[in-house]
Amino acid sequence: MTAAVGLADREGLTALSMRRVATELGVGTMSLYRYVPGKDELIALMCDQVALPPGDLEQWRGKNWRETLELITEASWELYTTHTWLLQVNQARPVLGPHSMANLDFALGALEDLPFTGQEKMTILIALDNLVMGAARSLVLYQQAAQQSGVTDEEFWRTQEPYIVRGMEEGDLSHMAALPDDAFSADPADSTRFAVRALLDGLQHLLEQRGT
Repeated sequence: MTAAVGLADREGLTALSMRRVATELGVGTMSLYRYVPGKDELIALMCDQVALPPGDLEQWRGKNWRETLELITEASWELYTTHTWLLQVNQARPVLGPHSMANLDFALGALEDLPFTGQEKMTILIALDNLVMGAARSLVLYQQAAQQSGVTDEEFWRTQEPYIVRGMEEGDLSHMAALPDDAFSADPADSTRFAVRALLDGLQHLLEQRGT
């Protein structure tokens, strides 16, 4: 799995094949099929391989639910931005290996004493993961845009600037014109943390409404 993950990290999921992994290992392609039936199964194993639980789980047991969920989202951000090929994998029907199941069980433990139904608990965890995954995907696509087009951010925005300025001067973009100069320059990781905190604030408000 280490060779397959390393290949995907370097060259993306499109470069992954049983033949390429075999070459990385210095073995014949057919020898891999003794252990893995095919590429789909290989990718499922890779997903579980990288989904290591966040650090020493025992040191987090007993922490409050917010601290634990914040830890999980930080680990998810690190996972998606380090192994960007994960963003290309269709995980609508995930194969839950030992690491993935350990992560899910750990996350559910953070919500164990809260007055949410089982469906609500899963909705909370899915919402957090979707938030982080979406933010990570936006960052990766942003980085890829410059690499694939050969146009730097400065060059791109320089071509857009005259039209934006004209719209502001004509009064059609009054809300944009009111923004400070640094409105679009926030660090992606910090922006994601802000969004996570806002979501958790909403959960806290919901708990207060339920008298917890």
